[in-house]
Amino acid sequence: MTLTPILLTTPDDILGAVPYLLGFHPADSLVVIAFAGRGVRGRLRLTTRWDLPAAPGTLDRLVPLLRREQVTHAILAGFGEGALVTPAVDEALRLLQGAGIEVVEALRAHERRYWSYVCTQVACCPPEGRAYDPVAGPVAAQATMGGLVALPGRESLERAVAPVGGAARAAMAEATRATAAEIRARLLAARDPAEVPRAFVGEALDRVRRCLAGFPGHGPPADLEAARLGFDLAVVRVRDEAWTLMDDATQDVHVALWADLTRRLGRRFLPPVASLLGAAAWRRGDCALAGIAVDRALAADPSYSMAGLLAQGLRQLVGPEVLRERMPSPEELDASMGPPHMDWLHPMLRLLDEELRAEVPPPELAARPVHGAERP
Repeated sequence: MTLTPILLTTPDDILGAVPYLLGFHPADSLVVIAFAGRGVRGRLRLTTRWDLPAAPGTLDRLVPLLRREQVTHAILAGFGEGALVTPAVDEALRLLQGAGIEVVEALRAHERRYWSYVCTQVACCPPEGRAYDPVAGPVAAQATMGGLVALPGRESLERAVAPVGGAARAAMAEATRATAAEIRARLLAARDPAEVPRAFVGEALDRVRRCLAGFPGHGPPADLEAARLGFDLAVVRVRDEAWTLMDDATQDVHVALWADLTRRLGRRFLPPVASLLGAAAWRRGDCALAGIAVDRALAADPSYSMAGLLAQGLRQLVGPEVLRERMPSPEELDASMGPPHMDWLHPMLRLLDEELRAEVPPPELAARPVHGAERP
């Protein structure tokens, strides 16, 4: 969670940590916190959340996921009414115990009280439950000091990457129109069309690297720079370069930059940036944000292949390690894709055409006479 390990030794610790592991305070949920190793030396491998009620068979994917991650023991935490949580916890207990994965604690929390499914001692786990504070406990304080944030709920997480509106939206739209006009002018002025792909891709790759290197220290990209990135990332080679640049040291920068662009860019520019946000969030284990980002990408373009790939991985509970182990380097991208050619630019050119045509009023408006100009 932070550079300083947080030890989960009591139910209060567990329930205080869950919102920071997820990024929001869950409701009507089953949360599985999984570890590899033994005792206090066990290391967190993953945290996953399931909406409740869970459809029959939904939890069957849990054991294969934990086995892939070499999990040895786990904690279950259900949030909601007993009638909602208990069947899911019972099913998870059955599956994990059958797979030889130790469940060190299983809890239900509701309205600032918790109950344990493991402890049977009335002295520490009375029938009426025990009170706990989900926001002011020691683990919550330590997580906050470490820079972690827990939003009030999933809806708050969705709002955190929702489209900007008002003056910010109008300014971004104007910057996008200006950028489209500039790109068109440069394309028309090119002396050698054969050199256009190399020049465009080279500048785009430099811009992606520069923005990642400067964010967040220099603040988010200016509107014109953000608009240009929207056109740049429509080119698959440029998008994939950004994807391959993600590593443990920079994944938070990627999340911040692509979240900023997901909020600011227009809908037609969303699939690449929202997919990159999804990949970066998934890579650091933030599956809730990854799912929201992928949904945004697919809402804009249901056929966008990168978003579809990420959605499939999230649905099948593939661990984020796959993104660390199988991503090519920029040099390998060069070797596999070869030198830039005009076909690479076709998605960008379609965006350019759509943006420029959007500036032209519909024919019925253009043909309508101006009030007062008609002859009597």
